[in-house]
Amino acid sequence: MAEFVYPPVVLAAKTLFRVMDYKLDVQGVEHIPATGGAVIACNHVSYLDFIFCGLGAQPAKRLVRFMAKQEIFRNKVAGPLMRGMHHISVDRAAGQASYQEAVAKLRDGEVVGVFPEATISQSFTVKEIKTGAVRMAAEAGVPVVPMALWGTQRLWTKGRPKDLKQRHIPILIRAGEPFTVGPDDDLEERTVELRTRMTELLDRVQKDYPETPATEADSWWLPQHLGGTAPTPEEAALLDKKRPE
Repeated sequence: MAEFVYPPVVLAAKTLFRVMDYKLDVQGVEHIPATGGAVIACNHVSYLDFIFCGLGAQPAKRLVRFMAKQEIFRNKVAGPLMRGMHHISVDRAAGQASYQEAVAKLRDGEVVGVFPEATISQSFTVKEIKTGAVRMAAEAGVPVVPMALWGTQRLWTKGRPKDLKQRHIPILIRAGEPFTVGPDDDLEERTVELRTRMTELLDRVQKDYPETPATEADSWWLPQHLGGTAPTPEEAALLDKKRPE
């Protein structure tokens, strides 16, 4: 398909990253297939995650088609860009059409990006995840590549004011080993496996992160099990019920 929009957007994003001097650390690119379909399943801690998840596939020269809620496509600015980059609009009340579109893209050799947690994790741990990622991979006969991001929550996350003027922020991106899902596999079991892989990647990227909060007030971006003041997973679940995305 013609790519008139995606490459200029990628170039603009990379230019902005250089201007802001983000300390980007991308590893595991060798796990992203150079050709053919694949599902990238990424954790979700920021409203900006799709940008950095897509950046993680750039060294492999792959353009990721993200599944995103339809409200973004209705935005006067973001909508035309999302459509021009051939992302997939998701109506959460009737998601079968978007699911089939994603499977079709996978069969056509595209890389499809999904956030299996569905919404941002305010605890900054991996929430319970949906089966969609492994289900579409099984149906299309393509691998699943787990991915973890860390640092993006410091720029803009749920329940916090965005702070896009920050410079020099380290942002770490890790792609893990791909795995395949057979047509007869238990999808619930493979989804548990995917969550385990995502959690292991997130644990690793959090351990590798080169900065710690400067003050206790700044420790909001660390999960509680690492000494931060983010909500616990249980507290975050209650917050999600009060303020669903």
